[in-house]
Amino acid sequence: MTAPHDEKDLANALVEVAEQLFAAGVMSHSGHANLSARLDGDRFLLTPGFVCGLRPEQLMIVGFDGQVLGGRLQSASAEIVAMHSIVYRARPKVGAVLHTHSPAATAFAVAHRPLPCRTEPMLRFGQAEEVPVVPWGPRGSDVSVRGIAQALERRPTTSAVLLANHGLLVFGPDAADTANLLTAIEESAEAEIAAMAIGGAVDFPDGALEAVRAAMARVSS
Repeated sequence: MTAPHDEKDLANALVEVAEQLFAAGVMSHSGHANLSARLDGDRFLLTPGFVCGLRPEQLMIVGFDGQVLGGRLQSASAEIVAMHSIVYRARPKVGAVLHTHSPAATAFAVAHRPLPCRTEPMLRFGQAEEVPVVPWGPRGSDVSVRGIAQALERRPTTSAVLLANHGLLVFGPDAADTANLLTAIEESAEAEIAAMAIGGAVDFPDGALEAVRAAMARVSS
């Protein structure tokens, strides 16, 4: 389990991430997103459904069981509490969960097509495998949440899933790293779609992940 974090710092981090995602151009036209960060004691901070102009005081504290422990939970946000909590339960080291309707990634979700890992940023930011598709179910429903849980069990090293006919769910150690991965996934989805017009994308050669990790280790050492 992750160590306790300061609620104010985590709230500010989620606000910064929301701004980062808009600046990167990876948000949908509506600006819909749900961003959360793990707190201690089976609790997490959760944003309202629309995060354009997000302020720290708008965040809520929610228990894994759905109980509101601080702030006011809007009905639209209540539907997605289980979607976040199932990830925290299944992955004790996850510190943040981000859900968006990023257009290119959502295109793969609508097509029920896993997104291959064929761009180096995906390797570097922790998704060295395809992003699997979770079968459709109404948002926050038992069907949807069970599908997410099953995908996480089948794919223990994935850091993202595509929600069929819905959008993208990405998770990682903290909000900043998770936002970087989300951006890399959206850029990769854009590149895949563009590559279709010129013959299609090509897989990495064997050993690419190990080569990238070695290059990163040399820089950080």
